[in-house]
Order: sequence, then structure tokens, then C-alpha cells
Amino acid sequence: MHKKLIPLVAALACIPAIAAAALAPYPAVTDQRLKHPEPNNWLSYRGNYAGWGFSPLKQINAANVGKLTLAWSYATGMQEGHQAPPMVNDGYMFVTTPNNQVIALEAATGKELWRYKKALPPELQQLHPTNRGVALYGDRLYLATTDACLVALDAKTGKEIWTKQVADWKAGYYMTLAPLAAKGKIMVGSSGGEYGIRGFVAAFDAKTGEEAWRTYTIPAPGEPGGDTWPEGTYKHGGGSVWITGTYDPDSNIAYWGVGNAGPWMPDTRAGDNLYANSTIALDVDTGKLKGYHQYHYNDAWDWDEVSAPLLIDMPYKGRQVKGLVHAARDGYLWVLDREHGGKIGFVAGWPYVDQNAFKSIDPKTGRPTYDPARRPATGKTVQFCPSLWGGKDWPPEAYNPHTGLLYIPANNHLCSELTGEPTKYQKGQLYLGVSLQNVLTNVRMTDKSRKSIGEVQAWDLKTGKQVWTHTYPEMNWGPLLTTAGDLVFGGGTNDRMFHAFDARTGKLLWQFPAPSGITGVPSSFEVDGEQYIAVQAGWGVDAQRMQGAFDAVLEHKTVVPQGGTVMVFKLAH
Repeated sequence: MHKKLIPLVAALACIPAIAAAALAPYPAVTDQRLKHPEPNNWLSYRGNYAGWGFSPLKQINAANVGKLTLAWSYATGMQEGHQAPPMVNDGYMFVTTPNNQVIALEAATGKELWRYKKALPPELQQLHPTNRGVALYGDRLYLATTDACLVALDAKTGKEIWTKQVADWKAGYYMTLAPLAAKGKIMVGSSGGEYGIRGFVAAFDAKTGEEAWRTYTIPAPGEPGGDTWPEGTYKHGGGSVWITGTYDPDSNIAYWGVGNAGPWMPDTRAGDNLYANSTIALDVDTGKLKGYHQYHYNDAWDWDEVSAPLLIDMPYKGRQVKGLVHAARDGYLWVLDREHGGKIGFVAGWPYVDQNAFKSIDPKTGRPTYDPARRPATGKTVQFCPSLWGGKDWPPEAYNPHTGLLYIPANNHLCSELTGEPTKYQKGQLYLGVSLQNVLTNVRMTDKSRKSIGEVQAWDLKTGKQVWTHTYPEMNWGPLLTTAGDLVFGGGTNDRMFHAFDARTGKLLWQFPAPSGITGVPSSFEVDGEQYIAVQAGWGVDAQRMQGAFDAVLEHKTVVPQGGTVMVFKLAH
């Protein structure tokens, strides 16, 4: 070899080593790390077990967020709703997309490391073709899929380690949630209430995939709560679980939100219909039901209460409360108490959006009294507020321990009209009791909703006072992130904007036009001393269906571009 080429060859030989050294070896995600997540990482669906959606990072703050700029972006190649948070573990980023893809990226640069796609049965009809993220645990990732499988992947390579069929997709079971990992178990729930499934939460051994326990959300006859259902109806009673639970490591109890009962019309299933429309408390070791709180009984409005409550400890009216806080689809903001042994006590509840279906709530138990004129039933046409998508649908609220405020992505002033119809269960077919055409055109405008609908609200839970509100002309389907830099981030609007607000005042400080509307969960992380804000754009699923309902009743039509993009922002230097 020519002597002059030797240094060049030596340099070229070093390139793979340099590239490989760009990321340190993948660090295992332990129970201890999940209990006390490092500020620079985003290891779970909402950043911590309490479900706060809070980042302790503050390099990006209210004073400099105006300098936020796009660091990199990545087109996922997928259509429909991109709702998963970018999860980050020491420089490794993982996102999921519709059609059960997992993509591993270098968090600081966007370089693709690997991509996994779960093959789906060709005859599977996806009612909600989305995915809300993976669970990180050990050196593996766990994915829940729309054909009702739980998949374990090698976090370093994307190689499939094991796959377990969790439920029968031909009967309408499907999964869209990010699994919850704790104490050697991977916990999931199932969607499919629209098809007459019987909801459950199930836990699987993280190493082997063997099922550890399964707890149904709809009790059978002879089980506690089984007498709240007419004979035989529990088998198709809904109560789906499609949002990740929260977890209290000190009590070893996970809290899960449970969807509405099925079919939708309440006269078809007389009774309270436990544990639909509830938060349930489950022992993570055994799956035993330790407690529950039902927000509203014998639901008539499709008000799923699937969002798990946030764990927020706080003083309230002279006593310390180990709180469970839930901005409910029924339009009430609920504060509950994590009592000893897993029981759930009622503390307070009040409407955070226009609500005309409840006349009052019991001050001791929180049980509502209904206005019968606002109760849809078979053969009746009824208008009610909030709409069937609720005061807040699945997009998660956020809590900032520095400001002490809870932030809610709300839809206010919006109402629905439903006409109940007879229905009969058929395996794998819609089991609603309302025509699909009625669902797609259900919204009814009021004078207020013609001015504004979508809101970002900030609440002081200690006083029950609303501190600030930012309004949007139309809907808000934007999950929220709040940071120690006194910021609140969220998208959710049909103008494709990603927004940053002053967490204390609500002032809009920055916004960025994404390629598509944003219904993804934002996250924040740090690599080499640089803070980043990450989110996926990709409009679809229920946000698009609400847009279709708006288009049916408004004079103008709105087209929101499709297509998924991972976007990562940092401060311009």
C-alpha cells in the first residue's frame, strides 16, 4: 500500500467504530428506574407511574421557548392517527405507529436503528387503527396489537422474542394501549366495547409471556357487582380498557379506567352496570380487585372513562389527600382518595365543561342524579351535553408539581343528539344500539360552540378554581406535556399547530405548523446536555370522525392532511 494511503485507510477503518460508539450500550429498564425515572429520559407512557405527563427538564423555558426550532423529523410512511409518545432511554427512541409498527431511532439525530411491523390477518377490520406506545422493561419492548396480541421485542435489534394471543380478535377484541410494566409483569387491557366484548385487564410474565392473571371489568353472576347486570348481559357488557393504567409502587396497586357499558342504550341493561365507567384498583401481584369508584352508573351517553386517574397527593380543605384525579368524559373533574387497602374514597367533583345530564351529585359518595330528559334510550331521540366524545376523550391531562396546576385538553360547549335503536349481539359485529350514521353526525352546535370549542384549561386542585383557559375555534384532541420550564405543550387542533403555553398564565408563547394534525402524546428528553421536545403528527381516528361530524353540521368543510411524522425540537443556537 502506498504510504500516503495508510492514514486514510486507518481513518476509514475507524468510521464504523465511531458510529457504533455514538450510542452507549442499551441500559436495562428496571423497576427502580421506572419508580424514579431520570429527568433525561421518558421511560413510560406518561413519563412516570403517576401519569403526570411532566418533565423535570427546564433548559427550554417560558423565557426562551420562542427560539425552539426543528432539530429533525422523520416520516413514518403510515396514514391515520399517530398517538404514541416518543419514548427515550439514554439516547434510544422508540415510537409506534398505526398498523402495529415499532420504530427505533437515535434520539438526537433521528437516524433509524430498526423497524418492526406485526403482520395482521388480512380480514381484520381495524375500527381504531392506532397505537399508543410500547412498554420499556429490562432489555425488551412490549407491544399490544390490533389483532389482540402481546409481543416482546429485543430493544437493541427489534427481533421478536415471543408473541401471545391475548383475546379473540374475531369476536371484536383489539388492543391500542401502551402496556404497563411493573414487578416482572406486563399488563394490558382490551378495546372492543363497540363489538360487545367483555372487558378485562390481564398480566403476563415479562420473561416468558405466560399469563399471570386476568380480571374482568364486567363481573359474572355470583361475583361482587354481578347483580348490577340483567341475566346474561355481562357476557357482552363492554367495559373495555384502552388507556394505560397508573401505578402506586408503595401500595402495589394499579389504577385502570374502564369504558362504557354495551350496548349504548341504558334500558337494555337495567342496573348500575359495575364496573363500567369506573376506575378500578387492582393488586399487581394477583389481579384482585381492591376497590373502585363508578363515575356514573347505567351509562347512556358513550362516556368511556378509560383514562386512568393521575396520582396526586395534596392538601384539600384541611386534610392531606392521596389523590386520584380524573378529568372525565362525563364533563366532571373528579378528585378521589387512595384509601388504605386499595379502597377508593370520594373527595369532590365539579363540571369543567357545559354539562346538562347531571342534576347534582351526592356530596358524600359522588353518585350523580340524572336529568331524565337528557337520557337517550331505545326509541327516543335526546340531546345532551357534553357530546358523546365528552368534555375530554382519551387525550391525557398533565400535572405540574412546580405550578401545582392540572392542565386539561377539553372540548367545551359541544352537544350530541342520539336516537336509540334495538340491537342484537352477533359475534364480531357492531353492537351499539345507535345507527352508525347517527354516530357520525351526532354533534349539535350551541351559540357558544359556534364561537369556540377546544380549550386548554388550568386548574388549581387545592381550591377547585380555574386559573386560566386558552380557547380554540374548533376541537382539541391534543395530549398535554408540562415541564419544569413552566411550559405546557400540546397540539390537537385542525390547523396542524403544535403549541407552547406559559404554564402559569396560559399565554401562547410559540407554535409550529406540523405536516398533519397532532394527536400524539408529547415527551421531553435530554442527550449530551441538550433538552428536546418530541411529538408525532398524524391526524385520524376519532379526531377525524369528529371533524366529519363538524363538516356535517357546519357550512364550511375542513381537510386535515394525512401522514405520520416524528418531530423533535430543540433551542436554536
